Amino acid sequence: MSVKRSIRDRISSVYFGWWSVLAGSVISLWGGAFYGAGMSAFFKPLSADLGIGRGTASVATGIGRALNGPQSVVVGPLTDRFGPKWIILAGVFMMGVGLMLMRFIHSVWAYYVVWGLLFGVGANSAMALAMDKMITDWFIRKRGRAMSIRGTAGGLAGVVIVPLIAWLTTTKGWRDTCFIGGVVMLVVCLPIAYFLIKQRRPERYGWRPDGEPPQTGENTEKEANVGAIPAESGEPAFTLRQAIKTPAFWFLIMAVSGLDLIGPALSIHGIPLLTDAGIAPVKAAGMVAVVSFFSIVGAFGIGFFADRVRKNHLRFLITGALLSISAGTGVFLLKQNTVTIYVWFVLHGLGTGAFGNLIVLTRSHYFGRQNFGAIHGTSMVLTPPFAPLAPIFAGWIYDRYQSYLPAFALFAALVAAIALLSPLARPPLPRAPAPG
Repeated sequence: MSVKRSIRDRISSVYFGWWSVLAGSVISLWGGAFYGAGMSAFFKPLSADLGIGRGTASVATGIGRALNGPQSVVVGPLTDRFGPKWIILAGVFMMGVGLMLMRFIHSVWAYYVVWGLLFGVGANSAMALAMDKMITDWFIRKRGRAMSIRGTAGGLAGVVIVPLIAWLTTTKGWRDTCFIGGVVMLVVCLPIAYFLIKQRRPERYGWRPDGEPPQTGENTEKEANVGAIPAESGEPAFTLRQAIKTPAFWFLIMAVSGLDLIGPALSIHGIPLLTDAGIAPVKAAGMVAVVSFFSIVGAFGIGFFADRVRKNHLRFLITGALLSISAGTGVFLLKQNTVTIYVWFVLHGLGTGAFGNLIVLTRSHYFGRQNFGAIHGTSMVLTPPFAPLAPIFAGWIYDRYQSYLPAFALFAALVAAIALLSPLARPPLPRAPAPG
């Protein structure tokens, strides 16, 4: 009995924000695998089964990514006002149902509706802005570490889950693979999200961000029954209107557009690119896992490093991440062989892993967490639609020229140009938080 009590005491002593990070990590591990490179594992058999080209097959993934921006304009203010929990739960449910329904599609329009709309909107709800909002609400000083843990789970998805998806696809077919993925979303991820994600900021429950003890005489959100960040936090508190007027807001949008060029195209066409060269599907999935493994290194390393870097220097880290992505692609374009493939995947993984954390950290440190949802969501809808268009363009280029190289050459040049402009994203002058 004493042992059980000791275990319960240890669990209850853990700051609840870390349990929320765990929930987000589990969702990113499983759901992110199917939304990302996992789709690449069954992209060719799906295209053959439906009798469509790679450009046409890429449209479904483009639909979900295209809706992420408009969806974020609605989700952002809602998470600021009501919290992220129910949005994440709804997203996980839609992902699970969407994956299960993939087993029964037999037409292009059904594929677009199920994967593009149902699964895509669900993934945007469960794993994008609402999840970022949850972490920025519960962490300030340790925000980079919290982001790095979630980013590590996303990287593990490519290392562990994507090869599993490839193996299931070769042994059971892509339809049963998707069905199994949906069952796990509903049976495992949905309950974890329900029990381990809170609806409000930590102040509402008597905690402080990062698990720090309350200051003497400090009112919590529960006592004050308001949504404002306590003035004592020392955070900036930009409104959406104030943020839009800063140059940093627009330069950060430009930086994100650079990431959205190569990453989405590689996640969909990476395994087909390798199997076209004669590599077996499961082995190709293992090679693509190199991207995910080094994205773990990038995400984990940058999370701890960024917590110790001055806010003014975050923009230079963004530049370095984008240059790593561009350089890796450039090495592969110069000569296509096994060595350059691995160089490409290593540099791409390091860059994307670091960038994913950096953009959220930079926005939250520049503009504060009080209106983060609205600012982050508006930024996403204003970002050029490269994420949905890049995979479609790469597929169209392949259908036309039987090669992906022209598409990736264009992407690499654009990313390099954007990287060189990213240092212009200087921190804006701080705005004082509204009184609590």
